[in-house]
Amino acid sequence: MDAEALKKRIAEFPFWYHRIRLAEGVLTPGWAPQDAKAHGVPEDLSGKRVLDVGAWDGYWTFEALRHGASEAVAIDDFSDQLGFLGPGARRAWDSFDFCREALGYGEDRCKRIELSVYDVSPEQLGMFDVVFFFGTLYHLRHPLLALDKLSTVCTGDIYVESAVCDDLSPYRGGIGQGYPGDQMVAEFYPGKEFASNDSNWWSPTVACMCGLIKAAGWPRVKGWKLMHKPTKIVECRGFAVGRKQ
Repeated sequence: MDAEALKKRIAEFPFWYHRIRLAEGVLTPGWAPQDAKAHGVPEDLSGKRVLDVGAWDGYWTFEALRHGASEAVAIDDFSDQLGFLGPGARRAWDSFDFCREALGYGEDRCKRIELSVYDVSPEQLGMFDVVFFFGTLYHLRHPLLALDKLSTVCTGDIYVESAVCDDLSPYRGGIGQGYPGDQMVAEFYPGKEFASNDSNWWSPTVACMCGLIKAAGWPRVKGWKLMHKPTKIVECRGFAVGRKQ
């Protein structure tokens, strides 16, 4: 498809989460990722088999391939509606499939499977060198169980991104009223306390997120924040990389 045809197809989708460059001058109108480099993904993933958990429109699946991965597998269960999306707004895998076709990736290297992270297993998916776990941890009722499951299919590194409570607590007064330093804390949200989204269940500190990753089987863990002093909820994000070797 030429640029105009791509733009026409993009406009047919009611909602985009990811901002994906499909061609020169053609970008899907999503807002994520805010800062791709902050995720710490290595430039060279040559020969790696990568699992992308909570793939949405597929930005990180396609990035893995762009960085040289031999295969990327995307999974999602479409449970996150961001607290405001109406029925049918996500359209399951339609946006992913459209982007995959536009970027020229075949199903031999770029697979997608509707699957809960709790159902991940070596028998179902095989083994991976690298796992991307972005924007998903805080949407889970059982985050440590999810990490345990991912550890069973990963022989190498996991890259994690999540909302964090280092600088934000809805219970303490909002922005600037979190748990700074290396406090080992995670807040629980049984309702819509965090960003009015009832699928936001937890918000750990960066230190707590690193502790969860280590407990799940990655002994070498490093974490960092998106911003030193965030001023908006969307800026209260943390990152970590866990290594098994």
